[in-house]
Amino acid sequence: MTPPLIPLHPPGNHDPVPLTNLYRDLPLPRGDDRLYVYGNFVTSLDGRIALGDGLPAQTVPGSIANRRDWRLFQELAARADILLSSGRYFRDLQAGRAQDILPLGTDYGDLVAWRQDQGLPGQPDVVVLSATLDFPLPELLFRQGRRVWVATVTGASPRARDRLERQGATVIDCGAGPRVDAARLTRHLAAEGYRRAYSVTGPWVMHELLRAGVLESLFLTHRLRIVAGADYATIAEGPVLAPPADFDLVHLYLDRAGDGRAGQLFARYDRRSGPGPVTSESRPG
Repeated sequence: MTPPLIPLHPPGNHDPVPLTNLYRDLPLPRGDDRLYVYGNFVTSLDGRIALGDGLPAQTVPGSIANRRDWRLFQELAARADILLSSGRYFRDLQAGRAQDILPLGTDYGDLVAWRQDQGLPGQPDVVVLSATLDFPLPELLFRQGRRVWVATVTGASPRARDRLERQGATVIDCGAGPRVDAARLTRHLAAEGYRRAYSVTGPWVMHELLRAGVLESLFLTHRLRIVAGADYATIAEGPVLAPPADFDLVHLYLDRAGDGRAGQLFARYDRRSGPGPVTSESRPG
């Protein structure tokens, strides 16, 4: 996919690089006994990842979605052992509001073939985070040979559990609620042998991943465009994080092409480990 990208960070070589396979070939951690969790969003300059103004539900606005970002979204999926999704995504999919069935999409056969060349299944497995279990599972997931997990809370409906298990999913308890405990979930997945998990869901799951301290990398596409809108979502929704989640910039690429008008920046941020910053409430004296 031309034209190429301009590397802006880290300092050093700024020769243009191709967009295709940028994230497919990117070094990513793969520990022996731990799960590396990473996520991805496309956002406007004013922080919108989804809009609901006049729509039945919030969706990614067409003014920031574009095929060049979508290619990199799919490449990150190609690197995953398992995808983190949500019940809301499958409800939106059934209603025709989702962008696509979970990656890898049918237009990305080169990435499916690449996975198979690496000794991986053609499609990553899936885990659905849901406290209510009020969603359908598409039969396509099972036909693709994916293992499907459903992570829920202790008090979830037994009837809904049975329905999903009859369909072929494995339902696991991840805490008393009200939300799925992301730390417990990631420990379970690591024990099952998964080493890379890609969050392809929305801001509430992202909040839980941040709160639990399990998200390690965030890939953000910053569209150089302001869209406004009063009914919107940003990358994390929920109570104030205490302490806040701190990140370091790992890479930054300028894509002047975008959709032929506004360009975009492709950034990767890695989360800092250790204690949070000193706040006014905790500062001595």
